[in-house]
Amino acid sequence: MLTLYHTPISPNSRRVWITLLEKGLEFELVEIKLDGEQFKPEFLAISPFHHIPVLVDDGLNVVESLAILEYLEAKYPTPVMLPKDAKDLAIARMVQLVTVNELLPAATTFLPQLLGLPGGDPEKIEKAKQKIATVLKFFENLLDDRPYFGSENLTLAEVVAGTVVDVLPSVGISLTDYPKLNAWCDRLIVRPAWQATESTPEIIEGFKSMMVSRMAQ
Repeated sequence: MLTLYHTPISPNSRRVWITLLEKGLEFELVEIKLDGEQFKPEFLAISPFHHIPVLVDDGLNVVESLAILEYLEAKYPTPVMLPKDAKDLAIARMVQLVTVNELLPAATTFLPQLLGLPGGDPEKIEKAKQKIATVLKFFENLLDDRPYFGSENLTLAEVVAGTVVDVLPSVGISLTDYPKLNAWCDRLIVRPAWQATESTPEIIEGFKSMMVSRMAQ
């Protein structure tokens, strides 16, 4: 049995969770609360860097979400979630890496706003908006007449980028200037895997309470 150690509100965790659902795999979810559980010896035994997510499969502990996705695609190749054509594969890879290295760090600037918390440096927020706009334009230009990045079918590019892009409107970043990307996002958020992994108000409130507690320390 596959076991995913995760935190529901984390996009890194969510991308693995969605992939497991999209591939129709049986798995167990174990929630790790980021209030100190990640530093407990039993978790450090499987994740020495105390990061989530971690996938445990047949005695193997796989850390780092992109490595987990690669593992799942290699071991459980149905349905196929990476293009075979070199150009299309490059597109999918670029989307994944640009999301992780450029989009997600910029989007994290808006975390206090997303949680309804005070804070946020105006200069940093403006720089983050500019970075996000650059990424969204890049993504818009990568999409063609196919419904997904380099593919007629859902790929790991969607799993990685879609778990970040879909929250941008909630922090005031509109997708209306990117019609292809906007339609792409609309296709994703109605999928059962997206809806099943969406953070509930209770999860968001719990994370907010934890963040407020940390800020008060």
